[in-house]
Amino acid sequence: MIAATFPAVAAKRLSNNLGWTCASCRNQLPRSRPTTLARFSNSNCRQYGTAKIPSFSANSKPRPTRRRGALLAASGGAAALGLFVVGDKVTHVYEATERTGRVVVALAVCVNDYRTTLNQRETIDDPEESNLVLNACHQRCADRTLKVLERNGGIFIKLGQHLSAMNYLLPSEWTTTFIPLQDRCPVSSLESIERMFLKDTGEDLWDYFSEFSSEPIGAASLAQVHLATIKETGKKVAVKVQHPNLQEWAPLDMALTKFTFSQLKRYFPEYDLEWLSSEIESSLPQELNFECEAENSLRTQSYFSHIPELPLVVPDIIWAKRRILVMACETGHRLDDLAYIDSSGIDRDEVSATLARIFNEMIFGEGAPLHCDPHGGNIAIRKNSDPRRRHNFDIILYDHGLYRDIPEDLRRSYAKMWLAIIDGDIPRMKKYVQEVAGIGEDKFPLFASAITGRDFTIVSSSITKPKKADEQKTMSTALQEGLIVDLVQMLGQVPRVILLILKTNDLTRSLDESLHTKQGPVRQFLILARYCMRTVFHEQLEQIRERGSLCWPPNALRLFAAWVGFVRVEMKLEVFEFWLSVKRAFGSKPVLL
Repeated sequence: MIAATFPAVAAKRLSNNLGWTCASCRNQLPRSRPTTLARFSNSNCRQYGTAKIPSFSANSKPRPTRRRGALLAASGGAAALGLFVVGDKVTHVYEATERTGRVVVALAVCVNDYRTTLNQRETIDDPEESNLVLNACHQRCADRTLKVLERNGGIFIKLGQHLSAMNYLLPSEWTTTFIPLQDRCPVSSLESIERMFLKDTGEDLWDYFSEFSSEPIGAASLAQVHLATIKETGKKVAVKVQHPNLQEWAPLDMALTKFTFSQLKRYFPEYDLEWLSSEIESSLPQELNFECEAENSLRTQSYFSHIPELPLVVPDIIWAKRRILVMACETGHRLDDLAYIDSSGIDRDEVSATLARIFNEMIFGEGAPLHCDPHGGNIAIRKNSDPRRRHNFDIILYDHGLYRDIPEDLRRSYAKMWLAIIDGDIPRMKKYVQEVAGIGEDKFPLFASAITGRDFTIVSSSITKPKKADEQKTMSTALQEGLIVDLVQMLGQVPRVILLILKTNDLTRSLDESLHTKQGPVRQFLILARYCMRTVFHEQLEQIRERGSLCWPPNALRLFAAWVGFVRVEMKLEVFEFWLSVKRAFGSKPVLL
C-alpha cells in the first residue's frame, strides 16, 4: 500500500509545486529530446512556483488541405506542443517518482526482512545460530540500502557517510558496508558547473578564470573542488562548487529521509532514529549555503590567529556565493597517509597531540566555533620547515559548513563531566552527565560508554588505559544483546548540540587511531584535562569576583586553591611531555601507561 501510494503523492506534490528549475536542467536532458529547446534562454522563463513556459510565435500559416489531414496535423501539432511545454516537468516528476520508489521499495523489503528474521529467531534455541541469522539479515539490508544511496546520490551519500561512523549505534554489517561511501562520491560535469556559474554570478566562468581544471581534485557528497587561476590577478585558487542538481532534489531527499525514519519508528517503536533525521533537516541547509561556510571559515581563522603555537591553516576566502566558494589553494596529504608523514620526518605523536589541542580549543575555548565534521577528507597535513616554528608540519582544515556554538553553562558542565571521567569519580560523573544530557542513573553507564568509545568497566576504573583488541568486540556483543535499543532511545533525549559533540568526538578519535601513535591515550587525556581545568578555573574566578575583591583574604584563599588545581593538571601534562621528549632524544620507545 505504501509503495503504491507514496510515489504518486510525491509526484503530485512535485508537479503542483516545483515545476522546472532552470535552463541548466533542460541542457541535462537526454540528447534524444528536441534540439529546439536550446533556442530558449533564462529570460523566457520564471523560477520556482510555476512552470517555465518558453515564449515563441509562429508567423507562417498552414496551407489549405483536406479537412481530415488538417485535423490530424492540428492534433499532432497540439500534442507535440503540449509535450514540448511540459516535457521538462514530466521528466522531473518521473525522476522524482523513481527516486522515491527506490527508497520506499528498499524500506518495505528491509522492514519485511527484519520482521521475518526476528520471528524466525524466536524458534531457534541455539544463541550462536540465532546471531548468525540476524547478522545475515543485517548484511542483506545493508547491501540493499547501499545500492539505493549510491543511485540517489547527493544527500543520501551524506547520510550513508554519517551512518558509517556510528559504530557505537549500528551493527558492524551496516557501518562496514557504508565505509566505501567515504570515497565514492558523485562528480558533476564541467559543462553543468559552467551553467551554474553563469546563473549564480551572471558572468561566464572563463571570463573570470584563465584556467579551471576539468577534473576536480576532490569530490564529496554535496560539492567538489577544482583548481583554478583568477584571470585578473593570476592567483591560484581552489573553487568549491555545489553539485548543480543538488538544489533540485534536496527538498525531496530530506522528505524521504524523514519518511524513512518515521516508518522505522512505526514498525520498530523501540528503535527510534527520528532525532537523526531532525538533525539532518536542521544542519543540511547550513551546509548547502557556502556564504555561511565562508563566515565560519573567517571566524575560525580569526580565533586561531591569537594562538600561533597551534599550526592550524584555514584557507583564505576570496569570495563566496550560495553555491560557489573561491578560496586560497592550500594543499596537503591525508592524515592516514602514514608513508608521507614518516618520510617527511613528522612525528605522528605530535600530530595526534596537535589535533587534540585544536579540537579541545574549539570545544572549550570561550567564544570558539566548533567544527562538527572533522573526518579524514576535511583535514590535511603538510611539512613546514620553518625553523622558528615549534612543529615541522601544518594541519589544514577544510569544509566549514557545519558549525555549532556551545552555550557557556553546557561547556562548563561538559568540562566537569570529563574531569570526573578522567578521575574515575562515579558520583561526579552521574551528576554532570545529568546536567549535560539529562541522563539519569539508569542509562548513565551507557552514555559514558557512548561518549568515550570505551567499555564502562574501563571508564569506571581508568580511562587512560590502552584499548584492548577485544574491547570493541565486547561492546558490539553488548549492543547485539539489547543495549542498542536503550542507546537509540537515550540519544533521542539528549540536546542536539551534544549529538554533534559526540560526532566530533567519534571522528577525532577515528583520526587519532588511524595515526597508530606510540604513547597510547595518556597524552590525549592529559591535554583534555588541561582544557577542562582551564574552563573550570575561569568559572571559579568569575564566582570569586562576584563575592568581592580578589584581595579580600577569603577570596584570595579561594583564588589560590583554584589556581593550584589548575597548575596541578598543567604540570602533569608538562612533565609527561618532557618525559616523551627525553625518550625521543635517546631513541627509546615510550612505555604505554
